[in-house]
Amino acid sequence: MADVLIAPSLLAADFARLGEEVDAIAAAGADWLHLDIMDGHFVPNISFGPVIVKALRKRSQMPFDVHLMITPADPYLAAFAEAGADLISLHPEAGPHLHRSLQTIRSLGKKAGVVLNPATPVNAVAHVLDLTDLILVMSVNPGFGGQSFIDSQLSKIAELRRMIDATGRPIHLQVDGGVTARTAPACIAAGADCLVAGTAVFGQSDYAAAIKAIRGAGA
Repeated sequence: MADVLIAPSLLAADFARLGEEVDAIAAAGADWLHLDIMDGHFVPNISFGPVIVKALRKRSQMPFDVHLMITPADPYLAAFAEAGADLISLHPEAGPHLHRSLQTIRSLGKKAGVVLNPATPVNAVAHVLDLTDLILVMSVNPGFGGQSFIDSQLSKIAELRRMIDATGRPIHLQVDGGVTARTAPACIAAGADCLVAGTAVFGQSDYAAAIKAIRGAGA
């Protein structure tokens, strides 16, 4: 497998200096910027919307990995695409027609992802793999940072890796929640190729060292 991609989660950054934080993780070697969009309805927290994504897009060339934890998601897909998202991921539970939502994202010229909560079964994505560029396994219940990794999700990651490999399509397998240099090796061994890290990066004094530790954890 190629080098694991590291996508620091902006949710754990210093919100008083978001622009500088984005510059810092780019300089530290981050591959993507993960942007958690929360509505206080689908998840128990409120984060930020398209205006912040658009403002950050002006100062960064990093791929923007936008994770929508909102419902309904469909009315906001165009806004996040126009704001500068490169990839938009949503939950099967966030709308009545996952297939249509993924079609919409791709029609906007963006890559599309499906997010599986800890209790969401693998088969939720089985029939939309042809429209999917990324599958995100939540290894915590979504809504806030700093939670502990749920070990039962490792078997889900492994099962999804087998499904992805069987398609022959270049679908990223991402993990988000409690990812640290300690938990990353098991995720990578199970088949993940992209790791989202919040406090494990932004909560450290040396972002470059933190990213390097997580990326190299599976070596």
